[in-house]
Amino acid sequence: MSDLIYVLLPIWQSQFALSYAAAGLMRAMYSGVMATFQMLASRIAARIGRKGLLVAGMAMSGLAYLIAGQAGTLAALLLALMLGGLGASTQHPLASSLVAQAHEDDKDASRMALATYNFAGDIGKMLVPAAVGLALGWFSWQHCASATGLLGLGMAGLLAWLIPTLTTTTAQRPGTAGVAATPSVAAPAQSYSVGFKALLCTAVIDSATRMGFLTFLPFVLQTKGANTATTGIALTLLFVGGAVGKLVCGYLGRRLGMVKTVWLTEAATAVIILAVLVLPLQLALATLPLLGVALNGTSSVLYGSVPELVPASVRERAFALFYTGTIGAGSIAPVAFGWLGDQITIPHAMQCVAAFVCLTLPLVWIANKSPTH
Repeated sequence: MSDLIYVLLPIWQSQFALSYAAAGLMRAMYSGVMATFQMLASRIAARIGRKGLLVAGMAMSGLAYLIAGQAGTLAALLLALMLGGLGASTQHPLASSLVAQAHEDDKDASRMALATYNFAGDIGKMLVPAAVGLALGWFSWQHCASATGLLGLGMAGLLAWLIPTLTTTTAQRPGTAGVAATPSVAAPAQSYSVGFKALLCTAVIDSATRMGFLTFLPFVLQTKGANTATTGIALTLLFVGGAVGKLVCGYLGRRLGMVKTVWLTEAATAVIILAVLVLPLQLALATLPLLGVALNGTSSVLYGSVPELVPASVRERAFALFYTGTIGAGSIAPVAFGWLGDQITIPHAMQCVAAFVCLTLPLVWIANKSPTH
């Protein structure tokens, strides 16, 4: 539901006569609110429990799309996007902590489980943008947004049914008695190691690169002659590669180590972004699955390393801080690169994205060499 925005952005830009910077700001409204409230969601979960907060967040995200489907003005649409970001803020830190705690005693299993959780998100990224991109040939974007909202409300009901079963099952496993327990509240700054801080900086740059490119990929494709349906298919190809990449890179992270894997994926990201800019439409579409592997796969290695770099007592707060930083960077990047695109054209701005990702290479080496906690 979060990444469906990429398909709708060109439509909103045309309907409301927006600049590239303003279109980026629309994406930033959603992801900025999501990033801002993740730390607060972690604190609230410590008091009321994860289940209620996860269900309420999913329901709020669905309600936001229902409101967006009825929005007749830009102001109403922006309010709906902010509500959607607020609902989405509950998902990442709480669910990631549950997954990590379920594999408390096995570092490799924890890394692979988090990669699988990340992969599950990409299933939605594959299906929903493609479905909506095709549906826009027959229905208005308002109808598609409303249908997505109903899907979100249905998933909230499914979560309310599934979470007790999942937490009970994992709580019965040896060494996972704390899975269903409420999370820790305190996380002093000195608890975070130099390695975790370097990892966070690496993830911030990686996220800014990913969100900046994804936001303006539809506009790049439009300059090559792509229509809305083609854009939806293009995003699906990208996310198919991303889903595969998150599993593959989780495996590579175990075999090659964090540094080699991240250097490989980030260098590939920069090269393929440049290739997409110069290739004709059909060849550019053909490169998108490979770009997805590199662009999205890095995140599995990065946040899969979080449990290794912080004590268990502050893990949930560390995940919340990690996601706040990465999603916050992802909310700023579309505005920054959109403004840059208004000044020097979008293709040149995307060249800057390709250069920006290379800043991760020394940072991930620091994260790997620093003591853990």
